Amino acid sequence: MYIGRVMGNATAAVKHPSMEGFKLLLVMALQADGRSIEGDPILVVDTLGAGKGEMVMVTSDGIGARELVGDKSSPVRWSVLGILD
Repeated sequence: MYIGRVMGNATAAVKHPSMEGFKLLLVMALQADGRSIEGDPILVVDTLGAGKGEMVMVTSDGIGARELVGDKSSPVRWSVLGILD
C-alpha cells in the first residue's frame, strides 16, 4: 500500500471484460515527504471517483482488486482504497 498522486485518466480501446465500466487512473507513488514523485506510473482501478491531482491511497492487493471487479480471472492488481483530504 502507498500514497500516490493521480496524474490523469487512462482509456483503452480494448480491455479485459472484467474491467468494463470501471474508471482507470494513472497514479504516481509519492516519497515519504508527500511531495516528491517516485518510480513509474501505475494503472489503478478506481471506484471512489478520484480526480487528477488528488492524493490517493493505493493497494497492490490483487485478490481484493479482483473481488472488487467481480472476476477471479481478472488481470487487475491495483485499486484505490481512499482519497486523502
